[in-house]
Amino acid sequence: MAETKMNDFEDMLPVMAKKLGGEGLIRELCNGFILLMDREKGLITFDSLKKNSAFLGLQDLRDDELKSMVKEGDMNGDGGLDQMEFCVLMFRLSPELMQKSEDWLEYAMQQELKTASFDRK
Repeated sequence: MAETKMNDFEDMLPVMAKKLGGEGLIRELCNGFILLMDREKGLITFDSLKKNSAFLGLQDLRDDELKSMVKEGDMNGDGGLDQMEFCVLMFRLSPELMQKSEDWLEYAMQQELKTASFDRK
């Protein structure tokens, strides 16, 4: 049942992105970070995630699943998720958004290459 909850959450990100646009989605992810973070540490820790996961409908996730989420997103190894790590993790957990992000990056790189080629002429 926990997998269904997680999949439901993941599937909501593309819908949110479509409704809110890029800036709106980032703003909502930042709000989600604030809901889940440990106020004293300014990070999402296992304990804060466990305590506040019901806000996102993830209360049925097991401790090992919550620990795994924190560990997967913790890029700097400090044992918690800062705001950027949380946002990156949310994108990584959403295959559709990840693909769109890759498409946007590729498009931006192509535009930059066109501009660079034009500037050299």
